[in-house]
Amino acid sequence: MSQPPPFGLMAEFTEAEPMTKAVRRARAAGWTRLEAYSPYPVPEAAEALGVSAAPVGLIALAAGAVGAALAAGTAWYVSVHLYPVNVGGRPLNAWPAFMPTTYLVAILWACAAALVGMLALNGLPRLNHPAFFARGFERAGRDRFFLFLSAEDPLYDAEAAARFLAGLSPLRVSEVRGA
Repeated sequence: MSQPPPFGLMAEFTEAEPMTKAVRRARAAGWTRLEAYSPYPVPEAAEALGVSAAPVGLIALAAGAVGAALAAGTAWYVSVHLYPVNVGGRPLNAWPAFMPTTYLVAILWACAAALVGMLALNGLPRLNHPAFFARGFERAGRDRFFLFLSAEDPLYDAEAAARFLAGLSPLRVSEVRGA
């Protein structure tokens, strides 16, 4: 049975600062396909990776506006054209009566779109990833920090990448194999 192809190399660090310095050095060396994993957010590492804020807020705002417009439009159309009932002498298109449902539908659409947008932008759900099988990677959620260099990067040469990562003083460097 043959081994799966290499997916990349993973360097393990015990603290956030050395990992952040490693990310900066990797970017300065020209690496473009790299990822950092940590048990808590490290804004400096995200900045060094060039990660920008996801537009989840804009997605939620747009979906909320569309949901509100549809709810208000539907309530107006039903009240004025499909089922016109004069209640207490109010006009058929009394918009204040439509506001509670319009508001609730807008919130519902915004929340649903924020969830779906966040999952899509993060590439989730991803139930299996070769990085999950890197040596010691289970500690990424507890107390370890990892820098991953992908084999898809144009600079990737297994030996040169291993030397580069070893020069960053990690706890260990391990090879990650694809599926």
